Amino acid sequence: MDDVLLRNLTPSVLGILVRRGADFAAAEDAVQDALVEAVRGWPADQPRDPKGWLVTVAWRKFLDATRADTARRRREDLVDEEPAPGPAPAVDDTLQLYFLCAHPSLTPSSAVALTLRAVGGLTTRQIAQAYLVPEATMAQRISRAKRTVSGVRFDQPGDVATVLRVLYLVFNEGYSGDVDLAAEAIRLTRQLAAAIDHPEVAGLLALMLLHHARRAARTAPDGSLVPLAEQDRGRWDTELIAEGIEILQAALARDRLGEFQAQAAIAALHADAPTAEETDWVQIVEWYDELARLTDSPVVRLNRAVAVGQADGPRAGLAALAALDDSLPRHAAVAAYLHERDGDLTTAARLYAEAAQQAPNLAERDHLTRQAARLNARRSH
Repeated sequence: MDDVLLRNLTPSVLGILVRRGADFAAAEDAVQDALVEAVRGWPADQPRDPKGWLVTVAWRKFLDATRADTARRRREDLVDEEPAPGPAPAVDDTLQLYFLCAHPSLTPSSAVALTLRAVGGLTTRQIAQAYLVPEATMAQRISRAKRTVSGVRFDQPGDVATVLRVLYLVFNEGYSGDVDLAAEAIRLTRQLAAAIDHPEVAGLLALMLLHHARRAARTAPDGSLVPLAEQDRGRWDTELIAEGIEILQAALARDRLGEFQAQAAIAALHADAPTAEETDWVQIVEWYDELARLTDSPVVRLNRAVAVGQADGPRAGLAALAALDDSLPRHAAVAAYLHERDGDLTTAARLYAEAAQQAPNLAERDHLTRQAARLNARRSH
């Protein structure tokens, strides 16, 4: 098979799909899938019209993906805006698809990326942001995963840990407001918790419920972000908080601590505080220490620096921050917050403006820009 021919035909085929009405990202995925079929089938039987063959197969792949996406969105539309507490409803096939995409032939990271793209409905850019890697890198990872499982029988489901990671990332994207999938992630996690007795499944469900309970208070009427400390706690959903804490306590009692239980414990301490000033930051730092031990994640250590700044003062928080790579997402925003609390408004304003330029979404960028403007106004008076 002529690899050069395939490379030369790809831009033309992609252009034809876009002109037919496919958006670029979907067209790119469809062409990649068609190329996988070409790699598998052409050595034995190359078509007389390679370009026509690629266009036909890619367009069919695009239509199949569009129909699947429409069906997925229809399922989401059936989910109430707020997930109701209590037993899970009847199980559909979505959760099974998550397990099948987490195939043993894939590495965990590739399985998560493929599942998020194929079943979760997230874009390659959103997945790349979640993994802190360039979009091009994630596109290659997903393409490799597709090639790996092409022709593989999906009769060996993946492990629970991989599926939990996918559900966690889907919830985070839905919770951020970029894609409204938070309720769907909770629904599937309820199903999983009802199906298997696993403390980390319970921990993830508790974490989702505790975060989702605050959703109504996270934005102002104009759509701007409201920081946790400034949220109207009267708008928090106390039923979801109570359910989340009950589930978490039962999981922790089993003494098989995992990262989702630790994250849920931190969320529970925030939810349990009557006011921001009464938050038990010392305990939160202790839970971040446990979480860092479990995950060794630089993002966890970044969040821990904020907690240290609250528990022991802003200079202690800045000292914890100094040990971290300043290229981490939101590093500048954390540094700005800690410098502001330390009274260095000039540095804080500069860092807020820098953080705004790096913000992953419009709402966060606007919030950070307003923070910089607020401090600049204070300095000028």
